[in-house]
Amino acid sequence: MGSVLAPDRNQAGVALDAPRPGGVDDALRRLGDWLMRNQRTVRAGQWFVVVFYLVLLAVPALLPLPTRAAHIWTDITLFAQFVFWGIWWPFVLLSVILVGRLWCGLLCPEGTLSEVASSRGWGGAVPSWVKWHGWPFVAFACTTIYGQMVSVYQYPRPALVILGGSTLAAIAIGWLYGRNKRVWCRYLCPVTGVFALLSKLAPVHFRVDRKAWNAWHKQRGAKIARINCAPLVPIRNMHGNSMCHMCGRCSGFRGAVTLARRSPNHEIVHVAGQETKPMETALLIFGLLGLAVGAFQWPSSALYVAVKQAAAEWLVDHHLMWPLEPLAPWWILTNYPDLNDVLTLLDGAVLLGYLLGSAAVIGGLVWLCVLAATRLLGVRSSARFHHLAQSLIPLAACGVFLGLSSLTVTMLHNEGFALDFVGPLRAVLLVGAGAWSLWLGWQIAALYARGAMRRVAAMLPLALAVALTGASWATLFWPF
Repeated sequence: MGSVLAPDRNQAGVALDAPRPGGVDDALRRLGDWLMRNQRTVRAGQWFVVVFYLVLLAVPALLPLPTRAAHIWTDITLFAQFVFWGIWWPFVLLSVILVGRLWCGLLCPEGTLSEVASSRGWGGAVPSWVKWHGWPFVAFACTTIYGQMVSVYQYPRPALVILGGSTLAAIAIGWLYGRNKRVWCRYLCPVTGVFALLSKLAPVHFRVDRKAWNAWHKQRGAKIARINCAPLVPIRNMHGNSMCHMCGRCSGFRGAVTLARRSPNHEIVHVAGQETKPMETALLIFGLLGLAVGAFQWPSSALYVAVKQAAAEWLVDHHLMWPLEPLAPWWILTNYPDLNDVLTLLDGAVLLGYLLGSAAVIGGLVWLCVLAATRLLGVRSSARFHHLAQSLIPLAACGVFLGLSSLTVTMLHNEGFALDFVGPLRAVLLVGAGAWSLWLGWQIAALYARGAMRRVAAMLPLALAVALTGASWATLFWPF
């Protein structure tokens, strides 16, 4: 019989009906417990997503490109394009900000397939090269750059190469390493680092009560069953949202794990400073605030056009014509002559330079601003620098969401939808995200400032970083 002190539990030591206060907290606890109890239903939903994903990924690549008269609701290629880039990507990012990495744990087809492969594969130990902390940044950068080179947002075959290649890699890693784990999702997925950053803003998380955990351990001794955490999260020591996939399997475990609400500022201000993660900072500053801006800006960039024209004139003057020809196949550079959409070798070289330059210039300036803010706080600590950089996560999240949703807006405009509210809404979101970043910086600075004047002084270069990145995103929608 269960009691208030020892509630009924399943064989894994998961509390089933532990009483809690009513209201929102009770609703969240019940939702977490529902996920734990209904994993079969969750898996059925996952396989539906897998089938839907594979159909929309593979079928358009086998069909002719749509004509100008085609519409989203009459052509599967345009429909798939809208689903992947108009709905899936921007709103998955938004969901990570709102509810953590629930997409990863409950819906992601790559995660599902990787875990299934892991349950039937070799089950090898995860090698050290897989655990390298730089993979999320490298994978994000390579995927972003290659996607721009082949116009992944516009054509189905590049989408099949990038998304399909990522899925095959996830299956292969799952087959080779771990047992019933998601090694790919934890270490190698191109967006795991992005999701880890954005999930820090989520107002819900699975909270671990250390006292309850230790009390259960003492009560039950060594004969305690374990939860299989597929993304390899050390549940006992989990005090943030970054690695948790919100799958609900551990809800109620040892009477200590509960789906709960929290302040959206809590993890960045009070948790992020406990671990120094240089590669995470690099992904934030050079990836989301630098490279991503260039990836969305270059098609309409006057600088890109000017550099390309100057380089083309130099090549012509020196009788070097082969860089001006579209020699590369479509899977290296965009090459669709029937649609008048081709990238020459010169285009590709200038594009690569523009993307890397955006990452270096914007990211470098932001890096210097955060470094200056850290020094003005009166501390010379890399850990403090990385902590202060986390305050820019809201602005990075907003910028990437607006960049991706611009594809949504463009597609809907092409279908005749009037979206006059989008411009003002973008302005409000950018200003709000900038203000949120400054507020986080102000709170973080309070932890390290050796006086009010130092705290105020530190906010000046941080405000410059916010203004710089906000202006970089603004030029995407309101060119100068």
